[in-house]
Amino acid sequence: MNSHLFPHIGKVIASTGSRHFPRMLHDLILTQLAVDATHITQLRVSSEGHSRRKISPVYTDSVAALGAEQPAAQLHLTRRKDDVRYVLSVYRSHQSDSFSAQERSMLEDFSTLLLPMVEKHITAIQPCRQDNPPAVPEHQGLETLRRRIQERLVQSGMTLSNRELEVCVGLLAGRTAPELADQLALKVNTIESYLKRAAIKLGISGRHSLLRWMYSTEDATSA
Repeated sequence: MNSHLFPHIGKVIASTGSRHFPRMLHDLILTQLAVDATHITQLRVSSEGHSRRKISPVYTDSVAALGAEQPAAQLHLTRRKDDVRYVLSVYRSHQSDSFSAQERSMLEDFSTLLLPMVEKHITAIQPCRQDNPPAVPEHQGLETLRRRIQERLVQSGMTLSNRELEVCVGLLAGRTAPELADQLALKVNTIESYLKRAAIKLGISGRHSLLRWMYSTEDATSA
């Protein structure tokens, strides 16, 4: 994963449960793949596994109006959890812009990060069931990140020091090491040291694998 993605990824995670999430997700996908619209959907799956019923609205973000016409090219990726399936769909409006095999493969790999974000967002907004959920303050977005890391630590039977946790949260929120150093009144190499200590405890290679560790549950598959 390229380091330039972290500011985009941090914005998506921090916007979980807010009306800004679809735009942030769409912008993140655009860093890797040109698409005209991004939809996220939640479906109920029957015990037999073949009967579906849509149980939440379709959330849409678009940089080009698709209008009433059927999109010429589309890709759908899914993630199932219990009897619920989360679907991430991307569309292009022109027939000449069909998705190549390489683009399909890239998006499928990228979906292991994107689909857990979709699940968290839909879960967060369900109690309200509003078409336009209220904006989430930045500090609340950071708390969402912190809680998710703490959940994974409990699941893994691991612990981090308060400083190690704060560094991990800050990096996932898209902040750079110098920005965190200023915020925490520390040196940049101290920030990097905390990250290395956390990486050793978590059994990961560094910041690029921190996101995958945080969302390492079920695999996403293309539909």
